[in-house]
Amino acid sequence: MPSTSSLELGVIGNCAFSALVDKMGRIVWCCLPRFDGDPVFNALLDPTDNGALWAFQLENFSHSEQWYEPNTAVLRTRLYDTLGQGIEITDLAPRFQSRGRFFRPLQLVRRIHPLSGAPRMRVVLRPKFDWGREEPLQTRGSNHIRYVGQEQTLRLNTDAPISYIVGETAFVVSRPYNFILGPDETLHGGINDTARDFEQETTAYWRNWSRALATPLEWQDAVIRAAITLKLSVYEDTGAIIAAMTTSVPEAPGSQRNWDYRYCWLRDAFFVVRALNSLSELGTMEDYLRWLTNVVVRSGGGHVQPLYGIGLEEALPEQILDHLPGYQHHQPVRVGNQAYEHFQHDVYGNIVLGAAQAFHDMRLHHRAGAEHFQHLEAVGERAYEVYSQPDAGMWELRTRSRIHTSSALMSWAACDRLAKIAARVDLPERARYWGDRAKEIGDRILTEAWNEQRQAYAESFGGRDLDASVLLMVEVGLISPTDPRFISTVEALEKSLCDGPYMRRYEAPDDFGRPETAFNICTFWRIDALARIGRKEQAREIFQAMLDARNHLGLLSEDTHPVTRQMWGNFPQTYSMVGIINCAMRLSASWEAVI
Repeated sequence: MPSTSSLELGVIGNCAFSALVDKMGRIVWCCLPRFDGDPVFNALLDPTDNGALWAFQLENFSHSEQWYEPNTAVLRTRLYDTLGQGIEITDLAPRFQSRGRFFRPLQLVRRIHPLSGAPRMRVVLRPKFDWGREEPLQTRGSNHIRYVGQEQTLRLNTDAPISYIVGETAFVVSRPYNFILGPDETLHGGINDTARDFEQETTAYWRNWSRALATPLEWQDAVIRAAITLKLSVYEDTGAIIAAMTTSVPEAPGSQRNWDYRYCWLRDAFFVVRALNSLSELGTMEDYLRWLTNVVVRSGGGHVQPLYGIGLEEALPEQILDHLPGYQHHQPVRVGNQAYEHFQHDVYGNIVLGAAQAFHDMRLHHRAGAEHFQHLEAVGERAYEVYSQPDAGMWELRTRSRIHTSSALMSWAACDRLAKIAARVDLPERARYWGDRAKEIGDRILTEAWNEQRQAYAESFGGRDLDASVLLMVEVGLISPTDPRFISTVEALEKSLCDGPYMRRYEAPDDFGRPETAFNICTFWRIDALARIGRKEQAREIFQAMLDARNHLGLLSEDTHPVTRQMWGNFPQTYSMVGIINCAMRLSASWEAVI
């Protein structure tokens, strides 16, 4: 059965792996044993009969409904046939506290419940290995099926008829059925009891986690869904945070802008940590700092890559898989990301910004101190050393190098935050040292990035082209939002980069021509800037347009097409979900307005 690719998807996961489920209840993407592993279900990138997927096909299908159990990562899908009969699918990846630690097995739990009548369904379970090149060998037992590959073996434990599953035979759903797919291990308990307990414990975990969030008054559903999605992007084993769960969903149709985002960019991770911190969710920061500390110590004050593998892998060689048709038949399918070879100088500021709160927040179990500050100072020295040198910039331009304003800005932020940290740990001489360096960099940015002709801060020193990333000048505190030069910059960016409510990244052509789609985080940066400069009502209108751009479950990809309003780019994109949280916090009315 062909799988029509779409980003009308839900995500389930447990901070060890994830899976994407479409409106028909089909799992069309799931990488194991990690986010960056082999997609054992790959129909998202192979929308043909060869695609690997897991479906419960209802005979005489009519329509479906799909929603999350409120405040959880437990997904429910109802499928109805033409007679009004139906089934409900409950999907989850177990996550809860057990024996003093988080239990997060590499298991997909799917529970089927008949709604009415005598619906007939067919179980289509077709995992593949080696990026779809290897058909697993099947073996069967009384209550399980093993899918045996050269590198990994999966086991399905179920109380549904094994013969019907192997034969993909339609049968009447006369009672509930349970399916647990994971490692080749025997279950300790009964299948029904285990699946039920996993659902109950996982639901309770997410509800308790969500309950502790310090949400704004308005848009609470959107914020909670964004927060859960960000949490699902954490690889808890090491603390890394992936940029997105997919690879090669193009930024625009036919654009060739197909990238692998299943790795940890220090830039994106900082923004995730900052957004969750704003909701008083500190666990993600504590996990991420474990990972970040390894990056910092290993670098020894030298070059830091813009991204690493989630297990701290340095080399992420990029290759193209020609045998996969690609998302909606848009090739290429890329694995790995050449950006690991780039020099992106904003990375040093993102390291310091990502670690800064650990020096100031008294709620943390392990606050950072003087010894951590010494490691960060080495990062700061590197930030100072490179701030005026050309780089690939935050948009990872592959054939153009300039002194990018956004990179110098983050070097300024590194020095500025180090000065504040030094004062916190009672090192006044170091505070003056870093304060002087911050002033030097800040003065150069405010002078050399300004383009008098365009009355705006340009994307590079001495440049003319405009770039939405200069909006971060206010967010990180270099310039006041009431400064006439910043207000003028916002107005210039709107004229050059906006298509209605949406904002593109930059105006100059890059390696693939001019960007066609709007980059969602840039639109959120614009919303934040408008609110700061006093255009709050317009900011709220644009924010509503972005909320309307989400899919039916409240999730966003990387890009929005300004004409078709379709989602493009990898999914779900942490940058975009961060924007929902940041703008809701910025724009919401106060709780004091109602209580």
